[in-house]
Amino acid sequence: MAHEQPDKSVRTLRVGEQVRHILSEILQRGDVHDETLAKHLISITEVRMSPDLRHATAFVKPLLGRDEEAVLKALRTNTAYLQREVAARTKMKYAAKLKFLADESFDEGSHIDALLRDPKVARDLADE
Repeated sequence: MAHEQPDKSVRTLRVGEQVRHILSEILQRGDVHDETLAKHLISITEVRMSPDLRHATAFVKPLLGRDEEAVLKALRTNTAYLQREVAARTKMKYAAKLKFLADESFDEGSHIDALLRDPKVARDLADE
């Protein structure tokens, strides 16, 4: 998983994965009538549930990282609709409040790759 979180229970992980799958499906099918969302392929990389399952943080990455701010804004604008859809498709007592954040783990990974390719770093690693 891209993000570490302490005290993960099997239930919160399972529900988070279920919510991630539902959100991905909704976005893939184009169920949200939003121009910005319709123009982008969006990956829901992880959904992290609070221990009481009342809050869900969805980490998102538009394909190739394009228009990330616009995509996040569109998701946030359509949060009420997405929450209703997720609630209808999960058999949970309460509808989880959704929050959308950019998934920065990809950026960190490419930054680390770039550092490792740096000639000075490569030379230092070879010296070891």
